[in-house]
Amino acid sequence: MSEDIRILIVDDHTIVRQGLSRLLDEHPGLKVVGQASDGQKAVEDAMSLTPDVIIMDIALPRMNGIEAVKRIRKFLPKTKILILSMYSHEHYIHQLMEAGVSGYLLKDDSGGDIIRAIHAALKDETPLNPAISKVLVASYHSPDKKRSRPDRYKQLTNREREVLQLIAEGHSTRQIADMLFVSTSTVKSHRAHLMEKLNLDSPVKLIHFAIQLGLVDPDIWSPVDST
Repeated sequence: MSEDIRILIVDDHTIVRQGLSRLLDEHPGLKVVGQASDGQKAVEDAMSLTPDVIIMDIALPRMNGIEAVKRIRKFLPKTKILILSMYSHEHYIHQLMEAGVSGYLLKDDSGGDIIRAIHAALKDETPLNPAISKVLVASYHSPDKKRSRPDRYKQLTNREREVLQLIAEGHSTRQIADMLFVSTSTVKSHRAHLMEKLNLDSPVKLIHFAIQLGLVDPDIWSPVDST
């Protein structure tokens, strides 16, 4: 008898994690071994659990899905990562495909679609929602289309991306310093470098940049004192 396919679910909505976990656990041969509600926890759980498949959203707190995918792929190249998101923006798709995800589904896909995608990914296939496929095909017909915002984002270091994410989530300089175990002056220095590299002249524009890029969900963003 073959071993169950071990799965880690990453989504910041409890009801999504619970519902998906129940769906997969009821299917023979699939076993959910963990759940994570943010990108940082996803990386930590992936390292400790070494699942066969990770099903991950993009808009996650603490560390967005794109950065989490990159870190997980670096240490667990054999683990298959399937994106399950409500977002189908072109810059997401390209960055995630470049990062090495095994497939990209949308949250209006059925449970059967998700289960088929898991098995397809383990066969080294690339399951894609039809809408995602259309975006990829369209991009090949317009290869010169400008993607200035994603291009500027790619210039950032991993730590600068972390700081940008936390600023965009509304954390104060002190909170960010505590979360990253650095001084407030270091955070301010990173913020200055961010504004210089992204050609922005205020912390507020940093937040707008991150929202426009899709690093955080504007519907759940709440500003705090950034000093």
